[in-house]
Amino acid sequence: ELPYFLAFTNSIVAQAYLESINPTMNYGVGQVCALPIKTELLSLEEIKGKTEECVALSKIDWDYFETSWDFKRHPLAEYTNASEEERTLATQDSSYVQCPVEYAYTDWMLDCDERFEKLKENEEELNRIFIDIYGLQDELTPEVDDEDVTVRKADLQRDVKSFISYAVGCMFGRYSLDVEGLAYAGGDWDEAWENKYKSFIPDEDNCIPITDENYFSDDIVGRFVEFVRVVYGEDTLDENLQFIADSIGGKGDEPRDVIRKYFLNDFFKDHCKTYSVSGSGKRPIYWLFDSGKQNGFKALVYMHRWNSDTIATVRARYVTKVQEKYENELRAIDLQLGHISDPRQKAALQKRKEHIEKQVTEIKEYDEIISHVALDHIDIDLDDGVKVNHEKVQHDRSGKKYNILAPIK
Repeated sequence: ELPYFLAFTNSIVAQAYLESINPTMNYGVGQVCALPIKTELLSLEEIKGKTEECVALSKIDWDYFETSWDFKRHPLAEYTNASEEERTLATQDSSYVQCPVEYAYTDWMLDCDERFEKLKENEEELNRIFIDIYGLQDELTPEVDDEDVTVRKADLQRDVKSFISYAVGCMFGRYSLDVEGLAYAGGDWDEAWENKYKSFIPDEDNCIPITDENYFSDDIVGRFVEFVRVVYGEDTLDENLQFIADSIGGKGDEPRDVIRKYFLNDFFKDHCKTYSVSGSGKRPIYWLFDSGKQNGFKALVYMHRWNSDTIATVRARYVTKVQEKYENELRAIDLQLGHISDPRQKAALQKRKEHIEKQVTEIKEYDEIISHVALDHIDIDLDDGVKVNHEKVQHDRSGKKYNILAPIK
């Protein structure tokens, strides 16, 4: 009987009855119970079949969202093999599809369109059936507006940004190109490392720095470029990076610069939007160490791999090291300024110097703050949830708070 109830309560007929029973948008149990059900039709096979297909289509769509319990792999990492016909057509007409990531997006877009149209068709047919059953042909029409169809169509910027999020998940080991679904969300990390990651190796120390220049071997942009190379191949790496940079709508002379600006300025905001709970706020699973507005130091960590040494590791391996790199760069700039006569080059170097000096001031203050909690070796309990643990790691043992992480309120 459930498919019939599900189809009816989602139909335009049930909506019309609810509006007549209670003309507000607040429908309670009483209003739903008052809906007239034709019990003699509960086993109608046509309704059952279309309802089950609607459920299946909606579930397929939802499971491509990273927040689904049954998420397996991002579609742009799954749709990586273009057909022979597509490759031939691309060779004949270079304007057709330029690179593998665009192949993947095109396949994904076609699948989304097909799923969308099929769900809309089914819902309109169910509306038509119920209009006939209840004799409402003169009052209602079966058409469904596109905005009322609940599966999504492809969206280039949104889908490429979610691909970047999936890549970060692979960097931390939350996901793996070699297994479906969650590869790691707590438990024995060494066992997971040994058995689940072959194509793309996760970050070793659970800290991925985000800086405005490539100062570290595990710099987030370098790791992302490597991820794209592994997924789509070496031969088209530059084309793929260009497509990704164009898709996220950034500005910059080089694709890597656009991607770096996205990680510096927007990735964590988008991550918080993805992992938010209605009425309860943001619940990000990747936390951002953030020194301030000058971007003196930023780094992501994965809360499920957090341990009592995480803050100390971030400070020793990254915060102090980036200070050294800034100071070395300042010395190099001073040497260059003494030998350059071109006014434009000199002005650009002077501007860079002033920016780094602000970053040095910021990161020294941040280093002093983070040192207070690094010595306390604060661990977390995943059962306490994001909000409690995010606050916990920013307090020393005396209870004093130090703002070492980007806020999530």
